[in-house]
Amino acid sequence: MKKTKGLSVFEKYLTLWVLLCIGAGIFLGKLAPTLSSKLDSLSVYEVSIPIAVCLFFMMYPIMVKIDFAKVLSAARTPKPVALTLFINWAIKPFTMFLIAWFFLGYLFKDFLPGTETLKNGQEVELWRSYISGAILLGIAPCTAMVLMWSYLAKGNQGLTLVMVAINSLTMLILYAPLGGFLLGVNAMPIPWQTILLSVAIYVALPLVAGYFSRKWIIKSKGLEWFNEKFLYCLTPISIIALLTTLVLLFSFKGEIIAKNPLTILWISIPLFIQTIFIFSLGYFVLARLLRLSYHDAAPSAIIGASNHFEVAIATAAMLFGLSSGAALATVVGVLIEVPLMLMLVSICKKTCFMFKECNLPLPQCKINQSIPNKLVIK
Repeated sequence: MKKTKGLSVFEKYLTLWVLLCIGAGIFLGKLAPTLSSKLDSLSVYEVSIPIAVCLFFMMYPIMVKIDFAKVLSAARTPKPVALTLFINWAIKPFTMFLIAWFFLGYLFKDFLPGTETLKNGQEVELWRSYISGAILLGIAPCTAMVLMWSYLAKGNQGLTLVMVAINSLTMLILYAPLGGFLLGVNAMPIPWQTILLSVAIYVALPLVAGYFSRKWIIKSKGLEWFNEKFLYCLTPISIIALLTTLVLLFSFKGEIIAKNPLTILWISIPLFIQTIFIFSLGYFVLARLLRLSYHDAAPSAIIGASNHFEVAIATAAMLFGLSSGAALATVVGVLIEVPLMLMLVSICKKTCFMFKECNLPLPQCKINQSIPNKLVIK
């Protein structure tokens, strides 16, 4: 029997890894309080070299997996692609800002005291910095682990790959202007050159490197070697880069977390509500209005609900510093990502009967003969 693909140990226990990084970072901050700041200070045009290296290796394995040649096939499935783009770029950034502002800037404001000094020397309230981190999460649609969420939900993997590629390309155009606009509404400094540079370094550079190296490796070694050998060796590098970045981040924020242990809880509440709202809107409302099949509806909604936390962390660190509240808020997104997305995958599978009959030859599905046009997921 063919072995079923599932989450890797890292992906399955991502929340646990982040918690361990919190502990390791706080310990490092106490043990060597100047180490992280010295590393972050090694910068060129406000780009921290050590962090840039780590974040590149977080992003490159994601981009190299994408077959951008399949983007042209989006014309054959315009409805789910249009739904994903509409949710990710016309709704999600603005609802994220409004929900984060209501909770962090109004309801929980008194529980988030203090100020911080940003990289440019400007002093801002911590709650405003946390909102900025939420904004950077809200404008970064997931292009990595969403492939696994779609697989577990028995979604259309071909369509998922197409939508991941399109979202990656769309980020090159919309990430900077949307981020700059919403950060401005949040009364945060808008270093446009830094925003554009962050998109170039953390999206464009790994995207271009991934595209050309993928073509060269497949041409030289073949697709099977690329999938079985190259990606297998690359995955641990991505994991190490992510964990290293998280440890450095929490080495800065350990003192604040120790003094305000509920800070992570306050930040996680609006992120949780935003994720549930966007998923419900996409899955239960818009996908049904468009009369999508279950296998198209599930990945369309999941992509909208999940966040590209690698890009968000990178941009927050570059704009405001690795020690900023914005960077901390992006990591809280990582903390809740896996358990929350696994819950949404389970909801998808349990409610698949709400969608029209599946027209994809996937072995995981069968039509319940006793209930017309109802889909059952095994």
